[in-house]
Amino acid sequence: MADPADWNNGGWAWLEGMTPTEAVPAGDPAPSFARCFAGPDGARVLATLRAMTLDRTLGPDASDAALRDLEGQRRLVALILALTARGQGA
Repeated sequence: MADPADWNNGGWAWLEGMTPTEAVPAGDPAPSFARCFAGPDGARVLATLRAMTLDRTLGPDASDAALRDLEGQRRLVALILALTARGQGA
């Protein structure tokens, strides 16, 4: 399995440019994410994560720290959703 520390080297290029019909590279976490979030419980977890982050807005009085924190959460949830979709062949 690929070292997670290597996933950040050079950005997220390893997520881009792959089609679902391509062979899954060794160490690709996408199939694991797809299996983890398959079924009704997985769908419920993803829906909850989406509601808590991507579908959430902060008011105009939100601090810089609160905005940065929410953006970090959104990025992580977006990555989880992308890996899950790619692992499902979507």
